[in-house]
Amino acid sequence: MDAVPEQAAGAAADAAEAAPGTQLNLDLYPGGCRRLLHLCAQQPLPLLRVEFLRLSTHEDPGLLEATLAQVPWSLLHLRSLVLKGGQNRGPLGACLQGTLTTLPAGLSGLAHLAHLDLSFNRLETLPACVLQLHSLAALLLSHNHLSELPEALGSLPALTFLTATHNCLRRLPTALGASSTLQCLDLSENLLDAVPPEIGGLSSLCELNLASNQLRNLPASLAGLRSLRLLVLHSNLLTSLPVGLARLPLLMHLDLRDNQLRDLPPELLDAPFVRLQGNPLSKESPDGRTPPAAPQDPEMPRLFLTSDLDSFSVTPRGCSVTLASGVRLHFPAGAITAPLTIHYRLWLPEPGLVSLGPHDFLLSRVLELWPHSLAFQQDVSLWLRFVPPCARRCREVVVRTRSDGTWSDLETHVEEEAPEVVRMASRELRALLGEPEAAVSPLLCLSRSGPPEFLQPVTVQLPLPPGVSGFSVDRSRLHLLYRAPPTASWDDITAQVALELTHLYARFQVTHFSWYWLWYTTKTCVEGLARKAWARLRLHHVNLIALQRRRDPEQVLLQCLPRNKVDATLRRLLERYRGPEPSDTVEMFEGEKFFAAFERGIDVDADRPDCVDGRICFVFYSHLKNVKEVYVSTTLDREAQAVRGQVSFYRDSVPVDVPPEAEAARQKKSADALWIATLPIKLPRLQGAGGHWQGAGLSLMPLNLGDAETGFLTQSNLLSVAGRLGPDWPTVALHLGMPYRVLQRIRHEFRDDLDGQIRHMLFSWAEGHAGQPGAVELLVKALEQSDRQDVAEEVRAVLELGRHKYQDSIRRTGLAPEDPAGAPALQPSQPAQA
Repeated sequence: MDAVPEQAAGAAADAAEAAPGTQLNLDLYPGGCRRLLHLCAQQPLPLLRVEFLRLSTHEDPGLLEATLAQVPWSLLHLRSLVLKGGQNRGPLGACLQGTLTTLPAGLSGLAHLAHLDLSFNRLETLPACVLQLHSLAALLLSHNHLSELPEALGSLPALTFLTATHNCLRRLPTALGASSTLQCLDLSENLLDAVPPEIGGLSSLCELNLASNQLRNLPASLAGLRSLRLLVLHSNLLTSLPVGLARLPLLMHLDLRDNQLRDLPPELLDAPFVRLQGNPLSKESPDGRTPPAAPQDPEMPRLFLTSDLDSFSVTPRGCSVTLASGVRLHFPAGAITAPLTIHYRLWLPEPGLVSLGPHDFLLSRVLELWPHSLAFQQDVSLWLRFVPPCARRCREVVVRTRSDGTWSDLETHVEEEAPEVVRMASRELRALLGEPEAAVSPLLCLSRSGPPEFLQPVTVQLPLPPGVSGFSVDRSRLHLLYRAPPTASWDDITAQVALELTHLYARFQVTHFSWYWLWYTTKTCVEGLARKAWARLRLHHVNLIALQRRRDPEQVLLQCLPRNKVDATLRRLLERYRGPEPSDTVEMFEGEKFFAAFERGIDVDADRPDCVDGRICFVFYSHLKNVKEVYVSTTLDREAQAVRGQVSFYRDSVPVDVPPEAEAARQKKSADALWIATLPIKLPRLQGAGGHWQGAGLSLMPLNLGDAETGFLTQSNLLSVAGRLGPDWPTVALHLGMPYRVLQRIRHEFRDDLDGQIRHMLFSWAEGHAGQPGAVELLVKALEQSDRQDVAEEVRAVLELGRHKYQDSIRRTGLAPEDPAGAPALQPSQPAQA
């Protein structure tokens, strides 16, 4: 379920409450707008009594606008209006946004409207008519494109519930703190980097959710929220918290997971309602040491229960239990002190049992374990299997436990098992089979972790082949194929499964995890065809290329691409890149992992998630570009001569010692050859003394921009910034205070060389501001004003790292005396290299 507070959901439900017979739901079927226009033209008497209206926004924008313009004149007593998109889903199951971009001004005449849901639409600004709805109590704006909220929002006299999750909010209106009625505020999944101090004036606020933003600190005024019960701050960049939070009298839940907290007040560190996972600081024992983990018994019993059992026994030795539904429980040794029989039951999601919010989805059945309220001596782990209805972020999935009629959240971790999906082009398949209407679904490989025993069939959903609809499909031409490695045969299991067809998908139950493929063909014997398609799909003839930028040879482009695309790709790239000829043709399988490594004095100079031990990792798929750009450097003296090296492509892993006969190894053609290809790389000689490089009229002077208090940026840091600015560099330059005529001169001097323009601008500005106080902060502010918050955050991270290194070096050398508080008093000195 989405982590939506229950009280917030209850507030929305109360605001939307309507008596029976006064609800009009026109969002379930197409044509709802036309039906409402028809009713408005007829003006039947029951229409005047409607208090609850749901209307889909997946309609023609003009028709939708005309329909909404009639609402204030025909539905005089309307209390709840739901104009929510998301009913339609894309090919991957994700909710599609509606077409709503604004609201007609006439909606301000809905004097009784208390509940307005505009979620899953395309709003970029809040319509002005919303600010004139003086009876509005609940406003839902999630999943839109809002970049800011108006100041007048805080003056709505009846507003108690506001959610604007999954938007692009960068700041909050200060007047929002003037609302005396607001009780629930959810602003998670936005781009907020600060919270105005005025938010401390929300005297009635009970629940505040600021998760998944970019907050680095919080105002001290949050300690004035005396009614606050729930505060969610996970997945931010917080390094500290206001001290007063520990003294909030009603606070029952504080979520601080996945931040950068290193210190907390003792009251919060020991509080049972605080969640701290994913921080440098975690909950510790009173003596400052993490308590040791419980010893694991290697002979712990493992139980696999069938569907006719409803209980199991646990002893002090512990055990691992797998239920027939796929639920797993792990009782560590010492969890109980005496043998115990535990009963369980799976409940259907009855409305009275589970309360779901407006955007919640129940992803599993409800599991009841008893005896209730049993206290374990060790943490008991529980695994639940679910199939999300669409692509979801892990932190939006919660597991709740019920006690005394109320639900509370448990600490959860999501283990994602992404299935392997291989696609085959329809044109290639039709050429192979000689059948113009043949089509296949993506080839799906299902695997699972955990015990190998299979307890119960699993439902699988495959998209229908392209051009095939579930409402018009000829079932006699539909074949479901199954392959169990290591055998090479494909079995037609269509007659052994019950295929349930929807408009876009085919659902069926399987008892084995393996390869599954859905075919649509007139051929009666499909096994041989699938074997031919499989052989074609799994083996490709590809080339590898390594090109260097003409204006910046240290930037290297690596690409793996099919043989028939090499010439066209080189013609497109050689205006900006130069490099060796492509490698000889090599054979590569769909989904195969391979690596690129630089050798003979050249290293990767980049902090990349796919770069491990100097190796750049690729995964080959024929429909992907398989291209990566990296910065390379060398530890050798480039002032004396140019540095020659190579980039080698390997299967599996790079050997420890690179043999000199790499060229001979490249000639090996077997599929399991370690070496795939080796291509030369050359870094030109540096001209001039002192490390200057006179490439393209640019002098990269050794410099340190900044001071000891704010941190320093080095030449390497500025190069990294320059590599990320792209076409936004003129906006950044203007915010840095550079005259427009200077920008025009740079454009003229470096015609057709975007990288040269960026570097010249940035380094000429840096050389003019070296040694000046506040220069680094000016650069960060210019990046933020230019909507390049991503680069600004990277610069701040570099500064923070540099400050830590500098302070640590000062402490280690003993140059800084300790201040009375115990922290060393740092004196300005030479900067540490960030």
